[in-house]
Amino acid sequence: MVFTGRKVVVTQPGAGRYEAFPAVCTHRGRPVTSVADGAVVCGCHDGRFDMADGSVKGGPATRPPAPTDITVEGGSVRPA
Repeated sequence: MVFTGRKVVVTQPGAGRYEAFPAVCTHRGRPVTSVADGAVVCGCHDGRFDMADGSVKGGPATRPPAPTDITVEGGSVRPA
């Protein structure tokens, strides 16, 4: 899920496992738009990053986003 107000995207690559990344594409700094088919997607130039580790899966980006620390407690996801 992309949280535009907080500029973070949170993914769930497996049961009980959550990952978070800045909701900004490393190519041109545009906001990412969605999470689909196992990837965080930037709709500007179709950049795609793996939802589990942020590695580049496609598009013009050449580097992954840095992971963002989060805390998951009782169904709530918060910045760490």
